[in-house]
Amino acid sequence: MDKKQMLLEKLARLAAEVGANVQKDQIVFINSPIHAAPLARLIQKEAYILGAKKVYIDWNDSEVAKNHYMYATLETLSTIEDFQYQKMKYMVDNNACRISIDSRNPYGMKGVDMKKVMMANRKTGPLLSFVSNHYSSSKSQWTIVAYPNEQWCKTVFPDMDVNEAWDKLFDAIMQASRVTLDTDPKDNWDKHTDALFKHSLILNDYNFKTLKFKNNLGTDLTLDLVENHIWAGGGEMGGNGVYFVPNIPTEEVFTMPHKDKVNGKVVATKPLNYQGNLIKDFYFVFKDGKVVEYDAKEGLESLKALVELDEGSSRLGEVALISNDSPISNLNILFNDTLFDENASCHLALGNAYSMNIIGGTEMEEEELKKYGYNTSLTHVDFMFGSSDLEVEGITHDGKIVQIFKKGNFVF
Repeated sequence: MDKKQMLLEKLARLAAEVGANVQKDQIVFINSPIHAAPLARLIQKEAYILGAKKVYIDWNDSEVAKNHYMYATLETLSTIEDFQYQKMKYMVDNNACRISIDSRNPYGMKGVDMKKVMMANRKTGPLLSFVSNHYSSSKSQWTIVAYPNEQWCKTVFPDMDVNEAWDKLFDAIMQASRVTLDTDPKDNWDKHTDALFKHSLILNDYNFKTLKFKNNLGTDLTLDLVENHIWAGGGEMGGNGVYFVPNIPTEEVFTMPHKDKVNGKVVATKPLNYQGNLIKDFYFVFKDGKVVEYDAKEGLESLKALVELDEGSSRLGEVALISNDSPISNLNILFNDTLFDENASCHLALGNAYSMNIIGGTEMEEEELKKYGYNTSLTHVDFMFGSSDLEVEGITHDGKIVQIFKKGNFVF
């Protein structure tokens, strides 16, 4: 067996055993691009070995998706057929776990009318919100891992031959995912998630009221955190009592900002891949929690589609802290993919908040969560703003100022 196959088998085992933590007799849904079939098949096998009752694979393809949005009518795009709805309902009703393979073409939707996509999402989003609410509230397990594709690897390593670039991206994915030939990925991740948990405990003990961010690129942002907020990171406990790790890789600790209490400017430091389009060199200005100004040197139409999707997409649902001196950041690779780039940099998320970031939040109804400042939206999109000179201060409820970041890194 060659090195690549051995690493791929380890990644599949990691996805099923640690990421999703598949339970005996559990239903599993794998969402995979067609070209990632080698990994999808291995994950299916590992899920069955762990005792899964049935493993379904939903195949997708970026070119097929582009054709769908390019040529189908808005009426068609805005419709959810009953068989699709029933499938989603089956997943939620049976507490199925979801495993997604991230392998997007960063320019896969280039040329598609993003206004059309936005209008379709406004129609279909509310119909399927019960699914996103179920998994964003961690009622049952979900996870995401990555696999290369030719279009993606060529945006990351444009000066290389496509085969060399593919191998290079494959190796980077494995390094970032803490998968090596000579170690047990589960042991690596047990230690890693424990370290992130301890970091979260320190931040929770401070119980900050306000965070302030500033760097020389133009970021000067103040945000309040919701009352009874919880910092989390690494793995989390699902509502079904199963511990799982949502993102592989992950380096973040994160919590919930108050949707109405964000003010100032934040400048992105990495591109954002949003619905198959890259957005580069962009910024947001917030007033009382809402984006009131934004611009981008590339991908402005896509940025507009994101910000104006609904009321909540112009407000924040997450703030995450990651040291600039971190394993993924130190790879010095711009992945052009949020799963990786968000774990190399402090980031914020426009859109829906996670109920798990409030004490007892997963047991609350939406209206009760909103009283805390919980943001609701059809989307949740992370963008990166961390830098080597980022300064972060926390202000406690009694007015004490605590340095959290200095020169881009945690001070504790």
